[in-house]
Amino acid sequence: MSIFFYYNFPETEVFVFDEFLICQIKEGESIQPDHNIKLNEIIQKHFSGKNIAYISNRVNSYSVDPLTYVETEKIPNLLAIALISQEGIMRRNAEFEKDFYDKPYEIFNNLSEAINWVHRIIRNAD
Repeated sequence: MSIFFYYNFPETEVFVFDEFLICQIKEGESIQPDHNIKLNEIIQKHFSGKNIAYISNRVNSYSVDPLTYVETEKIPNLLAIALISQEGIMRRNAEFEKDFYDKPYEIFNNLSEAINWVHRIIRNAD
């Protein structure tokens, strides 16, 4: 597993790997449904015709409009979302956000657990 592309946008960093991408939203940002436009462009550019999973590495404090997930769910080849958070309030927010996304969505304590889960999801879908 090695990174093959990196994006540094004003609101987020995106690390693109073979079967997934990792997104780290920057401190204090507010993620809205239009965030999915850029996400979908990246997914279709690097994963067209291929299943993918999204890993959110929540190392910073930021807010997410839960309706963002309604739009995220419409990205056809995005199979699942894994969130990594150890902080109490961020975990509680992630639990609340889970209700707005009807595809596989899990919360993990570390990146290794999230990556293992993502690999299983993609393997089972293929």
